[in-house]
Amino acid sequence: METIKSQNLDANESAFFGRELEHIKARTYDIKRPELKAPRLIPVSTEAGSGAETITYEQWDEVGMMKIISNYADDLPRADVKAAQFTSLVKSLGASYGYNIQEIRNAQKAGKPLNARKANSVRRAYDQAVNRIAWFGQADGGMLGMLSQPNVPAAAVATGVTTSNTRWIGASPKNAEEIITDLNDICTNIIETTKGVESADTLLMPVAQLRKISTTQKSSASDTTILEFFMKSNPGIMSVEWVNELKDVTSLPSGTVGTKDVMIAYRKDPENLTLELPQPFEQFPAQERNLEFVVPTHARIGGVIVYYPLSMRIVEGI
Repeated sequence: METIKSQNLDANESAFFGRELEHIKARTYDIKRPELKAPRLIPVSTEAGSGAETITYEQWDEVGMMKIISNYADDLPRADVKAAQFTSLVKSLGASYGYNIQEIRNAQKAGKPLNARKANSVRRAYDQAVNRIAWFGQADGGMLGMLSQPNVPAAAVATGVTTSNTRWIGASPKNAEEIITDLNDICTNIIETTKGVESADTLLMPVAQLRKISTTQKSSASDTTILEFFMKSNPGIMSVEWVNELKDVTSLPSGTVGTKDVMIAYRKDPENLTLELPQPFEQFPAQERNLEFVVPTHARIGGVIVYYPLSMRIVEGI
């Protein structure tokens, strides 16, 4: 471990501070914030590396067909491949925390560890930034999020046949049969649009809607809830989860004006989408500035890349 040299701290104080920073770093990396779900629900990729300024991927397609020909044909149809390139920008995230000399001396004299809350607050700020960009993107940084993908199909949820409403909760909400139809439709749409190439295995929605389907009976004559019936009817769905960021979405993916609750269906597979974190959270050695030691922190992020937009579906207004 590198010894912290300072004209303001004696040898014992410097050694104490160095040990404390190592301890704080270990604690910071272990912090878990389950309510900030993006890195768990979106496959994370660090493949690009910390030096990347952009992330570019190619998408190849095969074109051409065969036809019946004569024995002496000289106009054979041509088969070939074509490629398109897509690029996402990578940006840096940065923040810092610090301890003044008296805080260090007070902690050493009392025989107590330095307060790790400052370090925790920086890690929390990093988690929040990653989570925000993962869901909403960063327009001025050229990065896309789950809810700002231009080519992912997004539309308003269908109006209920019986209730003439779209919402699952609130005044005159949809009935169980209509909600089941919405759940089935968002999954079926992906299969139909991709001709069976893609199918969803994950469904996300706000907590109130998930609570509704997990506690409401399918019918008055059944003990089975809406969620249980849906999962049994759609065995490919492995996970249904709530996400706070899908409630009261103002920048609607479909481009319509308003504020609505949103549901997303997709396959949680790094072949289909990734949250790009070329450089995860890192901390640098403490820097002496006047009577304070400042610890810089840094990360690199490239937003969310959806390689196959038709493998995802968004509906608004549930």
